[in-house]
Amino acid sequence: MTLSTERPSTASRPAHSSPPKRRPAPRGRRTEALWGYAFIAPTGLGLALFYLWPVVQTAYFSLTTWGAFGGHTFTGSANYKQLIHDPEVGRSLVNTLTYTALGLISIPLAIAFAALLNTKGLRFTGFYRTVFFLPVITMPVAVAMVWRWLYNGDYGLINYLLSLVGIAGPNWVSDPDTALYALVLVGVWSSVGYNLIIFIAGMQAIPREYYEAASIDGAGPVRQFFRVTLPLLSPTAFFVSVVSVIGSLQLFDLVYVMAGSGSAARANPAFPRIETVVQLFYDRAFVTNDRGYAAAIVMLLLVVILLLTAVQFRLQKRWVHYAA
Repeated sequence: MTLSTERPSTASRPAHSSPPKRRPAPRGRRTEALWGYAFIAPTGLGLALFYLWPVVQTAYFSLTTWGAFGGHTFTGSANYKQLIHDPEVGRSLVNTLTYTALGLISIPLAIAFAALLNTKGLRFTGFYRTVFFLPVITMPVAVAMVWRWLYNGDYGLINYLLSLVGIAGPNWVSDPDTALYALVLVGVWSSVGYNLIIFIAGMQAIPREYYEAASIDGAGPVRQFFRVTLPLLSPTAFFVSVVSVIGSLQLFDLVYVMAGSGSAARANPAFPRIETVVQLFYDRAFVTNDRGYAAAIVMLLLVVILLLTAVQFRLQKRWVHYAA
């Protein structure tokens, strides 16, 4: 008699048989996971304590009304109802969005300068990069004070140079027609260096094989820039655009130093054209001590930032190209 070595077919197994039990993770893998959680715990605790908790606390404060001596009472959505009918909130939001939109010109400028500084054979590239990056490492208050002197209508350097060619320059920060554009110029000048360094790093990360293939196909430097560099640089440009929009929406220091705050700033005829959302938040929180309403203003800004960032992530599928 011979014994069959064939395995029983699956059809012969009982229908009610349960699937094999899942084995628990080995002890070593569980220990490794615990060590991973231990390493990220300080960062997670810091994020929760210094970022998430202030957001929750501010959201609660936006539903309260504060007294002159610091006490507060819960009033629900009263601050948000006032927010909707406050024309100053709408005006400051328009100013902030306009500044943000105009400030995006720093991105194509940074790409152009990065392409020039990334050219082979160009001398003193390290010096040029340092000069472009100096405004980034300079304190914003110092930058604003220097530009405030440059923009001065009576003894500023810009108007002095214009007077040499017979042009009478305006009061740049006090003129409603030029105040916002003057702030945009300072913002672009301050941010080009940061964007420049990121774009140079992005260009140097593009594999040379793409340029060699384009050169074999007969593409010159200009065509290579538009057909190879720009498409492969789009992920970097997307990152820079998101960071730039978030930073511009939080503009405060330039307005505070160059125009002031409170009654002194409101005496400036151009102040309604340059007041930003964060500037309005500061005035309500620390000048008029209406901290509940100030919290509602900053929560509005948070919602605007989240919406614009979500729109950018939605649109990036149409123009951002990732290398395979």
